[in-house]
Amino acid sequence: MKTGKKLEIAVIKGDGVGSEMMESALMVLKAVCDKFGHELKPYVTAACNESIEAFQNPLPEESLHICQELPAVMFGNTGLKKYQSLPLDKRPEAALMGLRKGLKVTTNIRPVKYYPSLYSFSPLKQQILSKGLDFVFVRDIMGGVLCSDKFRTQGEDGIEAYEYEYYNEKIVAQTAKTAFEIAEKRGKRLGNLDKSNVLESSRLWRQTIEHISDQYQDVTLEHYYIDHAAMKILECPWKFDVIVTSNLFGDIISDEGTQMTGTPYLYASAELAQDGCGIYTPNQLHHPDESIIGKQLVNPIGMIMAGALMMRYTFKMEEEAAQIETAVEQVLQFGYATKDLYEEGKKLVSTSEMAEKIVEQIRKQRSL
Repeated sequence: MKTGKKLEIAVIKGDGVGSEMMESALMVLKAVCDKFGHELKPYVTAACNESIEAFQNPLPEESLHICQELPAVMFGNTGLKKYQSLPLDKRPEAALMGLRKGLKVTTNIRPVKYYPSLYSFSPLKQQILSKGLDFVFVRDIMGGVLCSDKFRTQGEDGIEAYEYEYYNEKIVAQTAKTAFEIAEKRGKRLGNLDKSNVLESSRLWRQTIEHISDQYQDVTLEHYYIDHAAMKILECPWKFDVIVTSNLFGDIISDEGTQMTGTPYLYASAELAQDGCGIYTPNQLHHPDESIIGKQLVNPIGMIMAGALMMRYTFKMEEEAAQIETAVEQVLQFGYATKDLYEEGKKLVSTSEMAEKIVEQIRKQRSL
């Protein structure tokens, strides 16, 4: 019998539908912890709109300190429209930016999986989907233009603006090692996406990936130019398993991947530091429909799956993570659906009811 552990985590509910999603995720995490004899100890931490209203600061120093002292942060929906006129550093989203810097996260992980019970939502043909769509995007979040200083000046031809696509070997190696390690535990295939035919930063990226690959001889590495990869992922998604790429390219292509399923609210995102600490969020961090706030209509699965990623990557609890993922798949297969997944023949459930159904399946599963 496994010895139970204490899982201490920071919880930032976010704003909008974040609270409803987080309550469901914590319900599921508690159920799996109870089943395996662990103790879940969440520390609810003020940030986003809550702390903006109270302190005019989306991430107070005390909240950041709490997150830095704990191994994982569960971070909910954020980005209410009412704050969009504020400066960037005063908006709710700035809390996540501050956490990324404060926790020194380097790598983003986004799994995407097609569920056959939801085939009607995908824009892809059934003949493509039937061959499989199950991959993990591994993306750098330290370098590239998204993390560059921003420049705007007056030039000869008017106002000009630019950023730098900056990379060094250390930044690339950190993300590459994570990608190879994930590939080792999955299909032992890694696809690298870059633009090394025209970008010097991509040439360095590819060379570093090649160098790191020497340490992972059992993983097959294949290189793609990013534009060609965007087409191939749509044409034959079954050929991809783990995909590694730079910050900007990853930001775009991972959203392509989730939209291929037509069900973007089912997926989660992990942002990892080199010491294993992580920030765990739903893949779609900003829910666009604010009319459903507080009505138990939002799909909580993205946040629930973030909990599974936390179990896997920070706490190294593979069986616990797999039980959450299996329970989600079973509930979807049984036809339970929140508003975004509902169609004729499905069983409509609320946000909390979806979590309860997932908990039921966790309790029914056998432990190894």
